[in-house]
Amino acid sequence: MRAFTHKERQEVKRRRGIGMICAIASALVVSSAPVWHHAMANEGDSVTVFAAASLTGALTQISALFRQKGMGKVVNSYASSSTLAKQIEKGAPAHVFISADQDWMNYLAERKLVDTTTRFDLVGNRLVLIAPADSPATVRISPGFELARLLGDSRLATGDPDHVPAGKYAKAALEKLGVWSQVAGRLARASDVRGALALVERGEAPLGIVYGTDAAAAKKVKIVAEFPSDTYPRVVYPAALVSGRESATARGFVEFLKGPEARDIFLSLGFSVE
Repeated sequence: MRAFTHKERQEVKRRRGIGMICAIASALVVSSAPVWHHAMANEGDSVTVFAAASLTGALTQISALFRQKGMGKVVNSYASSSTLAKQIEKGAPAHVFISADQDWMNYLAERKLVDTTTRFDLVGNRLVLIAPADSPATVRISPGFELARLLGDSRLATGDPDHVPAGKYAKAALEKLGVWSQVAGRLARASDVRGALALVERGEAPLGIVYGTDAAAAKKVKIVAEFPSDTYPRVVYPAALVSGRESATARGFVEFLKGPEARDIFLSLGFSVE
């Protein structure tokens, strides 16, 4: 057999060296792949929450805390409960639904679009009459109170009572107080409660009916009076997982909503927690 020349022996060593480097690199890639994949999976763990607009402040804080604790990322979508329920019905990719009333949660439950075994009442709220912060308006809410006189030639801002929970609560209260007929044709109908709040903040409506938590968070409005609790249905926010969208992160977020840290945030913003 012919002996290798010095040059040929050097080439063999070079090739072996390259082969060794490739083998080590391959081993490193294989051994680190599960770790990289796991890290990316954790970073990608997220839950999409469809929630009533009046929960914006609270859920923004709670979601940030949930992520800070490394429990997952929360993507919140806020609108009126009716809008969100209809979007879920059309297949919107929500994991959790939080409504501002029982009716829209029932709407989805009847269509088997939420997991009713996970449904629970999260928090409560109250209904108030608001005006711009510099308004001189004062009133005591009682049967037959002069709401029309306070409005003058203007309109009353509220969520659209045909589908927005805040508007439905407002209509119920005004009917119970015997003044609905005075203002039924003089509403500034907003697509959600935050829209009604904005109309009063901008001075486009002299009065509005919103939740107490919305009014408390706004610097440009003042609470003129609070509606007696027996004049409208109890304001409750039910929450549930959306059917077919359950995940460990979604379930973890729902449980987090029930915990003491979330409770403290809700209470600090004026919601009632049972």
